[in-house]
Amino acid sequence: MAEVKLFGSWGSPFSRRIEVALKLKGVEYEFIEEDIYNKKSPLLLKYNPVHKKVPVLLHNGKPICESVVILEYIDETWEGPSILPKDPYERAMVRFWVKFLDEKCFPAMWQACWSIGEEQEKAKEEATEFLKILEGTLSGKKFFGGDSIGMVDIVANFIAYWFMILQELAGIVVLTKEKFPKLNEWMNEYLNCSIIKENLPLKDKLTAVFQARFQAVAVAAAAAAPSVK
Repeated sequence: MAEVKLFGSWGSPFSRRIEVALKLKGVEYEFIEEDIYNKKSPLLLKYNPVHKKVPVLLHNGKPICESVVILEYIDETWEGPSILPKDPYERAMVRFWVKFLDEKCFPAMWQACWSIGEEQEKAKEEATEFLKILEGTLSGKKFFGGDSIGMVDIVANFIAYWFMILQELAGIVVLTKEKFPKLNEWMNEYLNCSIIKENLPLKDKLTAVFQARFQAVAVAAAAAAPSVK
């Protein structure tokens, strides 16, 4: 059995977080693709019986679940470029911003793309406010942690790639170069790193998946709408 296995999904930003971290550390691993929408494998259900989600890292037969927990585990287990800073205060700040991204930014940004009407407008306003806060943390820095990619950058991958595709398909304008110049500079730096470019899902493939979902949502909404006679 391979020492390191990663149960994930090709299009998941959470799975891609782990792949980037493993590549940064130079860790060899086996990627096991999971069909998370149709049929989850017995091994995934065995190794993550609580949430039944990807990613799951299997190291020497022991499973670690939840992407942020896995990122910290990778940083503590393998040599190589540090994902988290050594200073306790700086580490605490990284954990704060990671929590902010996962619990505040991403839900609002996701909702802004998939909701409609007043709900969508509220989500767009919330997402804009959260992005303004992030914009302010980048003053004078190449990445969120300084001159090299760290944990906050890896966790913020959804903003740099997935959200930019989604907002275009949804026909909304939230994150633009004019409104958020520093975030756009960060996105360019992040996406142009070779290790990041090599570990992004193909844009055309991801776009096709999202388009299919938007169409399915539109059909469901039309079917649920009351008929007018």
